[in-house]
Amino acid sequence: QPNAMGGREVGALANLLASHFELKNSDHRQTVANFWQAPTSISGKDGVKATQCADAILEGQIKAIWIMATNPVVSLPEADKFAMALQQCPLVIVSDCSKDSDTLDFAHVALPAQGWSEKSGTVTNSERRISRQRRLVTPFADAKPDWWIVSQVAQKMGFVGFDYTHAYQVFAEHARLSGEKNGGEKNTDSRSFNISHLANISQNEYDNLAPFQWGQPHYFGLQKQDPHTTIGTTCTDT
Repeated sequence: QPNAMGGREVGALANLLASHFELKNSDHRQTVANFWQAPTSISGKDGVKATQCADAILEGQIKAIWIMATNPVVSLPEADKFAMALQQCPLVIVSDCSKDSDTLDFAHVALPAQGWSEKSGTVTNSERRISRQRRLVTPFADAKPDWWIVSQVAQKMGFVGFDYTHAYQVFAEHARLSGEKNGGEKNTDSRSFNISHLANISQNEYDNLAPFQWGQPHYFGLQKQDPHTTIGTTCTDT
């Protein structure tokens, strides 16, 4: 939950795209598809939400599921139903930092993820403040960051564009996407989430990035920010 806003920023919901692009907007879907050179068009249909997964598995719509950073057989509503669904799912992959996670009991493939104190990246709180999450302890054994695990699997599956070697490269790509068709004299389709001024951030600048709130177009993330951080006079994205 401390990074719920950050999850929305990168499109980690079944009904939106990354960088606050709207799934139902055909122009937005095309922009995102072009940015990532998608081999096929992006469907405008909502994906399966977490609370719908059990039914989708039991009905045969989902035959493989990858569960990351959550323990759904404990935390989801109707957790017993979800556990029953996992028992019937042909392929269950679980990334977790604890061997005691209840969901691991249903995994065909278990991947060693890093815990919060082992990770390095960014989080965004509910006031739109992006902060660097810096590693506190050396990762245990073979534990890997989520972005590394996903990129390695993608490469093994034959996908291109996943040759990241550091978290700052993922962040820089995320920042570039946020600026795609976002404001300007020839474009009125402006989104308040725009951190494209950080698209060319270096590894050293990323490592030293200070907390900042998006929505201030003149802030470059590398200097002191005005503490008066309102995004507008009528509404905000929080």
